[in-house]
Amino acid sequence: MLLAAHDVVWRNARLATFDPDRQTPYGLLDNHDLVIRDGHILAVLPASTASGGTVHDLQGRLVTPGLIDCHTHLVFAGNRAAEWEQRMNGVSYQQISAQGGGINATVAATRQAPESKLLKLATARLQRLMNEGVTTLEIKSGYGLTLEDEAKMLRVARQLAAQHPVEISPTLLAAHAAPAEYRHDKDAWISLICETLLPQLWQEGLFEAVDVFCESVGFTPQQCERVFAAAQRYGIPVKGHVEQLSLLDGAQLVSRYQGLSADHLEYLDEQGVRAMRASNTVAVLLPGAFYFLRESQRPPVEMLRRHQVPIAVATDYNPGTSPFASLHLSMNMACVQFGLTPEEAWSGVTRHAAQALGRQHTHGQLKAGFIADLAIWEAEQPVEMVYEPGRNPLYARVFRGQITHGSAL
Repeated sequence: MLLAAHDVVWRNARLATFDPDRQTPYGLLDNHDLVIRDGHILAVLPASTASGGTVHDLQGRLVTPGLIDCHTHLVFAGNRAAEWEQRMNGVSYQQISAQGGGINATVAATRQAPESKLLKLATARLQRLMNEGVTTLEIKSGYGLTLEDEAKMLRVARQLAAQHPVEISPTLLAAHAAPAEYRHDKDAWISLICETLLPQLWQEGLFEAVDVFCESVGFTPQQCERVFAAAQRYGIPVKGHVEQLSLLDGAQLVSRYQGLSADHLEYLDEQGVRAMRASNTVAVLLPGAFYFLRESQRPPVEMLRRHQVPIAVATDYNPGTSPFASLHLSMNMACVQFGLTPEEAWSGVTRHAAQALGRQHTHGQLKAGFIADLAIWEAEQPVEMVYEPGRNPLYARVFRGQITHGSAL
């Protein structure tokens, strides 16, 4: 294959392609080249079968797609360490929420913080994720809970994307909790979301999907459906925090609206699984929250497998229930706590995470036509990053075909 002068060849690599058409674990290919043109993968070829272009010899290093964290709450102020101490002393999450803690404690701190402070705090968290090979992530709003403060959070997400070599998928999560001023009239808050926040912030181009917290400490399925119906009128994709603390049939609700993903899912039942399969909705597992809340009800992983529902894994990085800015740790937890195989965990932060963000045709695989977001590792097997989450063998990170991390290249 004869290449143009501006093409780039990543030569002599071990590729974990995560291409489901490859009949090998992880889609592994030894001694192969990745050919990059204009930020996209042009071809995957046996080593040394392409000539021309700029060549980087990787000397057998492992290459994977860039990692994708498909569920985060990265933008916020304050912390909830005191709440965690309460929980360690026996106070339940529901009790803390009823006392004005929980999400609303972070709301108060986030409202008070200027945009510049939120950006500084979020930048440090983002850097920790990028240092592990993350090239794409979702960031939710939901700690502002006014038109102005939700917009502020989403503007910070946009600034993060502008200032860093990373792709950010912003999500409107105004239906995260009822703010204090609407505590006794949640329906009025839902009306404000549907009639004001959602259309105005969508018109400003500040988000690309809508999320809800369908739970006893959040909103009822009926209230959540009002938000989904409003999103549907504008053609906005939806997703949901569902079945985390109880079974409210939120997964079925998300599936009726052809949702991108249903997230948490500890109390998911077979009807919900069947609905997700029919709508091709991704199951996003969030083991950090399960661990931090000391839950015991595990998501029905075997049932999800049996019905061939795609399973993604994410950090759920947030101050109250999952303060872990490490996707490697989430992968390990998903295996140890939920019983995923290491290959399933890897698929969960590559091609299935891409699907959860509506990017399954462009991200999460090493395949011709896909975006050239790569992670290059000083490792022989993908399992190494799952087995030992405290060790980070990242050699280089490549975003849109350009090296953005790695002094060795």
